[in-house]
Amino acid sequence: MRQIAALRRPLRTKANRGRISNITSHPAPTKGWNARDPIAEMQPGDAIIMDDMFPTPADVMLRKGIASHVTGLVSQVESLMPYNTPAGTQTLFAAAGTSIFNTTAAGAVGAAVVTGLSNARWHDVNFTNSSGDSYLCCFNGVDSPRYWNNSAWITITGVSTPAITGLTPSTIVSAAIHQRRMWFVQKDTLDAWYLAADSVGGAATKFSIAGLAKRGGYLVAIDTWTLDAGAGTDDFLVMVTSEGEVIVYAGTDPSSAATWGLKGVWHIGEPIGRRCLKKFGGDLLLVLVNGVFPLSKALLSASIDRSVALTDRINQAMNTAALNYSANFGWELCHFPAANMLLLNIPVNEGSVQQQYVMNVLTGAWCRFTGYNGNCFAVFDGELYMGGAGTVSKCWSTFGDNGIAIIGIAETAFDYFKSRTKKSFKMLRPIISSNGSPAISAGLDIDYNGADRVSTVTFNTVSGALWGIALWGIGLWGSGLETLRNWIGVSEIGLCAATRLHVNAQGIEVRWQATDYLYEVGDGIV
Repeated sequence: MRQIAALRRPLRTKANRGRISNITSHPAPTKGWNARDPIAEMQPGDAIIMDDMFPTPADVMLRKGIASHVTGLVSQVESLMPYNTPAGTQTLFAAAGTSIFNTTAAGAVGAAVVTGLSNARWHDVNFTNSSGDSYLCCFNGVDSPRYWNNSAWITITGVSTPAITGLTPSTIVSAAIHQRRMWFVQKDTLDAWYLAADSVGGAATKFSIAGLAKRGGYLVAIDTWTLDAGAGTDDFLVMVTSEGEVIVYAGTDPSSAATWGLKGVWHIGEPIGRRCLKKFGGDLLLVLVNGVFPLSKALLSASIDRSVALTDRINQAMNTAALNYSANFGWELCHFPAANMLLLNIPVNEGSVQQQYVMNVLTGAWCRFTGYNGNCFAVFDGELYMGGAGTVSKCWSTFGDNGIAIIGIAETAFDYFKSRTKKSFKMLRPIISSNGSPAISAGLDIDYNGADRVSTVTFNTVSGALWGIALWGIGLWGSGLETLRNWIGVSEIGLCAATRLHVNAQGIEVRWQATDYLYEVGDGIV
């Protein structure tokens, strides 16, 4: 009997010894783009590539697209300037070429509201005084400043109403509001200037930092920094020089030693461009050649710790971009709260090709956008707008780029699937949520080969049930997105693998949830 039982057992031959079929699932790479670590040291959840795919806390989504908002601006739009009043008036102005246009309403652009300018690279600040008068104050360091008071544009000179005296107004390149007082940066100097509290005009008082800026250069930018996420007497005034020195003051009245004082001088790295400061919650972000840093962390030590940069996980990409493109106009940060998004604009070719390094502010995960060719960005009425070649576009508003499909590419970190032995990968199944039929291709990159071999995944979409028509307990109740899961055959042998996903979609939402793998494990390393 024992001999008969032994004969009935399947033979374990050399050919099949140790081969075990496995099915395993990995979540989508929600940790985002890793452009810091060596590929072999990346962790599960990281992505080697994440282009036009945005990592959320739960999944990875194909980015939303752009739609033309205002067309017919014959020059490059290089500044977007929102005007907001306490009464709720909201107006969006765009500077293009030698003019400023009202671009609040969608459609073909109207006549310019300001003409005869030298350039379109303006810095703006909204200021409302105690009388309730609201101004949009604009400066470019060449032309006389322009103020909008909700009824007319005013050219600011030494004799206008209002007027600025004490310095030549056309030399003001940017401004900030600190303790209800307007501060100016005078172009190509180490001089700041300030007005009386609650004023947009009058006699300006010089405030030089020449004796503090030991590395020389000129004053690039100025802004207010607060550590309590609000406005108050503990706010600081931050000045940044072209040589990377940050000079911080605290107080209310710069003319009084009793209420004004120097907090410190730090050298943290050279800034990129004049739009290098951005308020972000209760902090102030600095765009430097060595990364994007929160000021609260950058000033903790005399020697800056690069690991505290928001761009730490993409520091190799950031360093390369700064090295190659820092001289180009267009570097700026834009915080888009509605999408939990922080965008850093990278002008690859000034005026024609731009990319954005984009961070999810909830998780710190990064990705890269390649389809937003914009010189400047602004949030207006809760929406994200972009100024480009003759247009102002609304971003993150549709599931297409002006009617053209969006293409996203992502590749996960390599994974050994818990075994440093050879594996024969048989099948691959991306788990996708969508409200349509996206064109998706997927494949495996084996053993760090860098291959981009992908095969088309064909989905049979499932329609959601209609309320009042489908039967309870039988109909499929959809939430707008359906789960798509189809296997594709692969034939790859190696120790480790990374999944490459290509998404091509127009007019539909696409989210990558996870990936399933079917593979066999061999006897050992071959």
